Amino acid sequence: MKTVFFATVAAGLEDLLAPELEALGARDIRRQSAGVQFTGDLACGYRVCLWSRLASRVLLRLDHFHAPNAAALRSGIERMSWEDHLLPDGSFMVAFTGTSAAIRNTHFGALTVKDGLVDRFRARTGRRPSVRAERPDLRLAVHLFREQATVYLDLAGESLHRRAYRLEAGPAPLKESLAAAVLLQAGWPALATSGQPLFDPLCGAGTLLIEGAWMAGDVAPGLLRSYFGFQGWLGHVPTLWQRLRQEAQARRIAGLDRLPVIAGRDADARVIRVAEANVARAGLTGRIHLTPGELGDAHPPGDTQAGLMVVNPPYGERLDSVGTSRTLHATLGRRVATAFGGWRAAVISALPEAGSLMRGPHSPQLEVANGAIPCGVWVWDVPATGASDAPGAEAAIVADPGAEALVNRLRKNMRHLGRWARREGIEAYRVYDADLPEYAFAIDRYGDWLHVQEYAPPASVDPELAARRRATLLAGLPEWLEVPLDRVVFKTRERQRGRAQYVRQDTKGEGQVIQEGGLRFWVNLTDYLDTGLFLDHRATRVLLREAAAGKRFLNLFCYTGSATVYAAAGGARSTTSVDLSATYLDWAQENLRLNGLDGSQHRLIQADGRTWIDEDTGTYDVVFLDPPTFSNSKRMSGTWDVQRDHAALIAAVMARLAPGGQLVFSTNHRRFRLDAEVAERWQVADLSRATLPPDFARNPAIRRCWRITPR
Repeated sequence: MKTVFFATVAAGLEDLLAPELEALGARDIRRQSAGVQFTGDLACGYRVCLWSRLASRVLLRLDHFHAPNAAALRSGIERMSWEDHLLPDGSFMVAFTGTSAAIRNTHFGALTVKDGLVDRFRARTGRRPSVRAERPDLRLAVHLFREQATVYLDLAGESLHRRAYRLEAGPAPLKESLAAAVLLQAGWPALATSGQPLFDPLCGAGTLLIEGAWMAGDVAPGLLRSYFGFQGWLGHVPTLWQRLRQEAQARRIAGLDRLPVIAGRDADARVIRVAEANVARAGLTGRIHLTPGELGDAHPPGDTQAGLMVVNPPYGERLDSVGTSRTLHATLGRRVATAFGGWRAAVISALPEAGSLMRGPHSPQLEVANGAIPCGVWVWDVPATGASDAPGAEAAIVADPGAEALVNRLRKNMRHLGRWARREGIEAYRVYDADLPEYAFAIDRYGDWLHVQEYAPPASVDPELAARRRATLLAGLPEWLEVPLDRVVFKTRERQRGRAQYVRQDTKGEGQVIQEGGLRFWVNLTDYLDTGLFLDHRATRVLLREAAAGKRFLNLFCYTGSATVYAAAGGARSTTSVDLSATYLDWAQENLRLNGLDGSQHRLIQADGRTWIDEDTGTYDVVFLDPPTFSNSKRMSGTWDVQRDHAALIAAVMARLAPGGQLVFSTNHRRFRLDAEVAERWQVADLSRATLPPDFARNPAIRRCWRITPR
């Protein structure tokens, strides 16, 4: 008897599911949104439940009727012969999708179906089945569309992506069915038949490798499952199901004997242990080879000239920041190009520019969703010669011919500024600041780390071109500037409002101590847009150190207190540092402690600088004022705009200035104009050029600085 089925699938996989269903005996195949309708006998439905690597559920159509309102829906359900499907004391649940003018939410629709089914049993038997959410005897799926109700029996019961081998996984794991889709898109079955290996350099919980092994070994993905939705259904034919399972068992035994090499690695030994446990539950112990190892050392398993490298790089919830994810993708692309020539690469990623970052196709061949995360799948054959044989720097130039000028500029800057930094005892300095307009990046060196910020390109720049340049930079930068791959931190810098640059962006808590001018400072390259040390203020800090000897020093809007450290180290009699953020005051305290300057004469005050200066009664000899450009923090009264409000703030500070004292006022607001009233009331000296460090000399507009003293 021919029955109508509907196999649901993740959106985007319909074209892959249709040929799989045909191979399993399905007929009259019709692709629809998020699924495929087909016909077949009950054995075909069972076979799809057991063998489909892509489908989420297999629905058997029971009825289809007109349901313009709730009464018609309930009546249609009551007319159905439910006693042929369920015992009166059995259990069921209803999954309802779709709405209409009369049935406006799915919860109401499900209740209406439930009431109709229960009323039929009560009328005929005097008993009623119960509703059970977990593993009921009968799981129904009812879909309402254009006042037409279609009632299905869910043969799967639980989503078919649950294969029963993965009990542990990290955040945002790759669904088993989606892993299978990546492998199918990459042509893995044909490659496996020809004996080519499968390798995952970032294997995580091992899902891609297990799905690949089952695919190559002819293992039915439903073979380990202990529950299907049809097992409590009165129409279930156990002998038919058992025969299909026995056939699958025999195919598994024969198929696993012809597996090609399948291997994976991951830098996290704990994750490797999770993968090994999953491999064991999948019955593949000894057939998948897992080793701990860094991505930068990844190489083809065995002596093989071709194979499939498949990978799901961390992104979204699996990685703390988009910038770090981009760096990892570029690193992976560089490794693929240099070590996997002649191989095929397949990558699933949430980054729209993943293909460009990895030197593959710019556009994905498949667009899917991993849970709530939109993803793309890129597949390409890695050239056996050319870029794959070239060193990293030259390979990147081949990928983007315009990069040669970038390489030359970076190396020139590094030679010149490196000598200067060593001579001055400076470990943190700017190497490159959009010297070439088409490569709009700021690159800072912090010891043996690189902190890279991309200035967001204008809308007029082709996104693919911008992505290609970003990929070129990230792929070649470690070699060009001789920095390890895992010590490049990448961020995108957009126009900031107020203290947005201080907002936490990451949660790694990693940091390091940097030397500058004989002093030590704690910096964090990952967790915030800025690192805790404004490099363009370096010369200003030197000026403050010289001015503060024996003086009372005030640092208003102190951030992490680097100017305070300089003043204290210069012999300031006392220092007062004020900031609204407790986090940055703790950071300032740590910087003082690092330099042995955390005595009681160094006060740290948490307050809004504007309010505090109005209420303070102290006097100061040297004041450093570097307020944010804009702020609307909930912890301060009103908003702050440096252009609008600076004159009033300067007046308040000057009222606290001791005779002979000085105020050093600084701002990074590019279009800032000092209020004429300030120059009329006090003596003003422009220190902008005098305090511009050599590593920022190419861009003098980056900041303005004045010394303001009483007339």
